[in-house]
Amino acid sequence: MSRFDDLVEEYEFLEADDRYRLLIDLGKDLEPMPDALKTDATLVRGCSAAVWVYPTQLDDGRLHFLADSNAAITKGIIALVLETVQDQTADAILETDIAEKLAPFDLKNQLSSNRTQGIPNMIALIAQTAARYQQA
Repeated sequence: MSRFDDLVEEYEFLEADDRYRLLIDLGKDLEPMPDALKTDATLVRGCSAAVWVYPTQLDDGRLHFLADSNAAITKGIIALVLETVQDQTADAILETDIAEKLAPFDLKNQLSSNRTQGIPNMIALIAQTAARYQQA
């Protein structure tokens, strides 16, 4: 089983408060994003909290994303999204239905709409980034 599958399984057994804590803990484990990369150009639009995403390409062509937020729960959601695509090729990312992979977490019913409104924007940004790298 992948780490993502393990997270889905763990999440399903938790009560609401523990699910919230799991997301916060995931956010704490995000790879640090240097403040210099937190610019208007890397800001994800439409999020209630500030969210930054910066793509990099590894030597073998896979994409690696640095991301951060100024809100703990949002950082956890970011970590969950990145868990679905991190260090994959642009082709693999474009073939991944990120929203569908996140479905078991039922984030719309677990969190306020303010906390989840930026998820589609972040997913779209990742897909657009992968498409740019695929064409390069």
